[in-house]
Amino acid sequence: MPPVIEVTETPDSALAACVTAGLVTANRTMVGPSGRRAIGVFARDPGLSGGLVGYTAWGWLYVEQLWVAEAARGQGLAARLLGAAEAEARGRGCHGAWIDTFSPVARRVYERAGYTVFGTLPDFPAGHTRWFLRKCL
Repeated sequence: MPPVIEVTETPDSALAACVTAGLVTANRTMVGPSGRRAIGVFARDPGLSGGLVGYTAWGWLYVEQLWVAEAARGQGLAARLLGAAEAEARGRGCHGAWIDTFSPVARRVYERAGYTVFGTLPDFPAGHTRWFLRKCL
């Protein structure tokens, strides 16, 4: 009998953990351990004026989220956050970094920091383009 397919917008955390564990095992078998480590870089003044959250794995830094408060924009803070994350990633043995965005302003910030577009996804979200950028460390 084939398995029953269940669709939900509230996945059970134990089932989600099982999927993650299965994928980690499959990837480890195929390409070796990822060495995944979280990374966070935060700008405080004394509140939070910006931050970067991501991880390093398989020799790459992935920037999942980069945010700068409205009042702190235009002052080079995003570049400083990226630079600090890249320095940490190099210290962890990483040789590259990647990030994605659908903001044209963020894209320009990343390109000024040395990132280049390697792929696009049109209409994600609708009416916008999502850019995927990379940088050699």
